[in-house]
Amino acid sequence: MSQAHGYGNPAPLGLLGFGMTTILLNMHNAGFYPLESMILGMGIFVGGLAQVIAGIQEWKVNNTFGATAFTMYGFFWLSFVALMLLPADAVAPAAAFDMGFYLLIWGLFTLCMFFGTLKISRAHQTIFMSLTILFVLLAIGDWTGNHTLKIITGFEGIFCGASAFYTAIALVLNEVYGKTVLPLGMVH
Repeated sequence: MSQAHGYGNPAPLGLLGFGMTTILLNMHNAGFYPLESMILGMGIFVGGLAQVIAGIQEWKVNNTFGATAFTMYGFFWLSFVALMLLPADAVAPAAAFDMGFYLLIWGLFTLCMFFGTLKISRAHQTIFMSLTILFVLLAIGDWTGNHTLKIITGFEGIFCGASAFYTAIALVLNEVYGKTVLPLGMVH
């Protein structure tokens, strides 16, 4: 699609930025390792900047859905890391209850975007529905402080990130080989 405009397809960059960062953060949520600088660095540069760049490129190829999704989720990652790094003496740190609302509004945005995927592919539907579930579970986890729910949510988040990773690789390989190497379940 994008090559008709003289550009490569920016979606794999955005999907990999989202997928890889989501997998790593949710490996932390699932209890594999503590929150550390690796996750924050990925959040700034891969989840944040790479997705914003992909969103801008989607705008250039007249893809409003991709531009909106990648730019917004890129800024999600940048704002999420900022919430982790802002000094507590400069501003009041976000309480778990407040973070629940932050995550819930992102879940609402994601649910709205899910409806756009109904005309794209089953792979995109999987990403956006699992991300909606992820944001809702994270919000509930912050509101309740339920540690078991956080671990379960981590595994759901790994699935969500892996679905984005798969979709990105499928888009790249399908384009390179000029045929369906990895199916996406296209619906249009």
